[in-house]
Amino acid sequence: MRIAYVITRADAVGGASVHVLEMARFMSERGHQAMVFIGGTGPVAKRLERAGVPFHPLRFLGRAIRPVADLRALVELTAALRDFRPTLVSTHTAKAGWIGRAACARLGLAAIHTPHGWPMGGRMPGPGTLLFRMAERTAAPWARAIVCVCEHERQLAFAQGLARPDRLLVIPNGVRDVPEALRASPTGSPVRVVSVARFEPPKDHATLLEALALLRGLEWQLDLVGDGPGEPAARARAARLCISGRVRFLGAQEDVAAVLARAHIFALASRSEALPRSMLEAMCAGLPVVASAVGGIPEAIDDGTNGRLVPPGDADALAGALAELIGDACRRMRLGAAARVTYENRFRLARMAEKTAALYEAVSGSY
Repeated sequence: MRIAYVITRADAVGGASVHVLEMARFMSERGHQAMVFIGGTGPVAKRLERAGVPFHPLRFLGRAIRPVADLRALVELTAALRDFRPTLVSTHTAKAGWIGRAACARLGLAAIHTPHGWPMGGRMPGPGTLLFRMAERTAAPWARAIVCVCEHERQLAFAQGLARPDRLLVIPNGVRDVPEALRASPTGSPVRVVSVARFEPPKDHATLLEALALLRGLEWQLDLVGDGPGEPAARARAARLCISGRVRFLGAQEDVAAVLARAHIFALASRSEALPRSMLEAMCAGLPVVASAVGGIPEAIDDGTNGRLVPPGDADALAGALAELIGDACRRMRLGAAARVTYENRFRLARMAEKTAALYEAVSGSY
């Protein structure tokens, strides 16, 4: 099988780009030919190169809506796919999903689409949501299947009438396991809280910093992994809250396993999510999770069993959940061990990859 992956951004590493890398590598290891078509160059392209995954940079494919550039991107991608002659095209994220499926419709190629979170429900303002809904309803028939990474995303698509119900499938995200030496020990002190998230909406670093500022009397340290345009504002906020000395900005990390292994609590404040890979990586490491109850997060976190859930944007509730775990090492250990069991049972990389590969076979075989 020849599989073409299409994704928009090479400039920003995120869950979607890591998913594409892992699936391309998984399929290549099983004797298939994989090629990633990606907008521009940058850190994502460098990761693909280091992983030995072939990729094709697309000059005109970008995140912003620019009609002239988008038309050029469609022409460019159509020509590139014609040359590659894929058995199947797997598109990822909104812009690449629309242009990729349009190219497949022109060429008569089998396509599936994975949105990695619909641009609605807190991810995009009102007029943008309307435009996206119209565009998605147009593009949906061009794909044989639309893969949602959690049930929440499938239900949202169904409620918005984005696609026929029989084309909306759920394959939860999965992440690669780590050796036992990189498992966390949540009982240590002083308590190190870690968050892995880009400094970009819908992530909510402001609420996380405000919550921890309410806990000045407790012993904690915060590691923030990630980069993005909102980082200067987060640094300034930490300074205004007088907690800069307890917060480390670690930047983007190619492998967060070592950072997670040193942590005692994983925190993710967000306004909107699908099923974040960073949270699953923390569960894999055996960390208790404190996260906003948005999107697919409650499908993985059972409040009080393997983590804590709090309302989005509520600094007081987040502070309360963090204080509970900071002050109770035994509870951190219990919740972290339960999070690891949840990962083992539901969110292993092989489980996700095998289900996705089976879908590839079914879709390509129907053409």
